[in-house]
Amino acid sequence: MSTTGWIVLIVIILILIAMTVGIVLLYKRAKKNQEAQEVAMEANKQTLSMLIIDKKRLKLKDSGLPPMVISQTPKLMRLTKIPIVKAKVGPQVTNFVADEKIFDAIPVKKEVKAVVSGIYITEVRGYRKSAKSNEPEKKGFWKSTWEKAKAKAGVSQVK
Repeated sequence: MSTTGWIVLIVIILILIAMTVGIVLLYKRAKKNQEAQEVAMEANKQTLSMLIIDKKRLKLKDSGLPPMVISQTPKLMRLTKIPIVKAKVGPQVTNFVADEKIFDAIPVKKEVKAVVSGIYITEVRGYRKSAKSNEPEKKGFWKSTWEKAKAKAGVSQVK
């Protein structure tokens, strides 16, 4: 290899090392900011009893959140879909932003006790389950007989 080839190789290696160091520094800064935000959210959290009306993933401008919240979010975050929960707290219907981890666990049209920090739902503590969900589904006479006959014959159910 000629000397220009070695010089190009060394420059590329230096650029890769500089990019790696830059990414590590950005990661550390982002982690420090996230920890500071979590501490602030822990300080401001409160438990509320609310009736969940609806939950959807919406873009920030379609979410129905206050204009001040929308103006304070970064431009790239405005384009992504975020988990929005519409809930009735007392007599007032309010839109909340849910944590991605708990969004799927939030039941719709049920009353829950949620841990809220501002407009951000961080945790769903407990919710009332209906009596119907505890009972197994009753099968009719013919359906149960058919399933017993299939079990005797050794036929497995295909899903």
